[in-house]
Amino acid sequence: MSTGVGMSDCCLSGKVQQGTPAGSEKEIGGLDTYVAEPSDRSNAKVVVFLVDIFGWKFPNVRLLADCYAKEGYMAYVPDVHQGDSLPIEFLQTVEPPLPERESLTVTQKAASTAKVGATLGPWLAKHREGVSKPLIDDFLTVVRGSPGVQKVGVIGFCWGGRYAILAAHGDLVDAAYACHPSLVAIPADFDPVVKPLSLALGTQDSLLGTKEIEQIKDLMEKKQLQSEVKLYEDQVHGFALRGDWSSEKDKKAMDDAEKQGLEWFKKHLG
Repeated sequence: MSTGVGMSDCCLSGKVQQGTPAGSEKEIGGLDTYVAEPSDRSNAKVVVFLVDIFGWKFPNVRLLADCYAKEGYMAYVPDVHQGDSLPIEFLQTVEPPLPERESLTVTQKAASTAKVGATLGPWLAKHREGVSKPLIDDFLTVVRGSPGVQKVGVIGFCWGGRYAILAAHGDLVDAAYACHPSLVAIPADFDPVVKPLSLALGTQDSLLGTKEIEQIKDLMEKKQLQSEVKLYEDQVHGFALRGDWSSEKDKKAMDDAEKQGLEWFKKHLG
């Protein structure tokens, strides 16, 4: 478990974390899935990971799933993109570390924006809600109905963060945790939330500004359910899964975001 300070056994600091995932790959609910099992192999408490645009094979998300398994959860990382995730090389273009982002010239920013639009636009259209949500809902339904399963949590990052929020609209999960969700509709995605929801948001997220963050905080505070919104100072989009290893502040933010999720599920999944 993360200590919340500096590096830890499960810390994922760094754009692409070094290490070898310890789990296995199986087919669950018709989707290829990375599975990290707890030491007792119990599936009483399941946490499903909804990935960002870089997909289920991104080492960082698998290593984080391993961390959850060490804490007693059966961790599943389904391939909800069905083999069509974006390449890791695209990571720097989407969201460079804050110092690099601030040093870009106007021309460089324009070129980066054009590249992101040309690549990400068609991908998002292909993996729109009408396509992706049924896949995710079907997977959660299969997991929920599996023998031995008692509680189900869902954690999502960026693209997957929004679907973690949507999963909290009904009874497919018992609790949800969304890290720097992207493409959210405010208030439409938050008004129907009926399950405990935790949010980890960066104050320098280029996809979720200060105004939107305040709107989300206000909406969640007014709801009659357990929720939390934690802000991470100077953190950019994607910080909880792929922050900058060279920054002590970023390392700590990743540790703290990991700890936030583990504590949230300990509270709501038992």
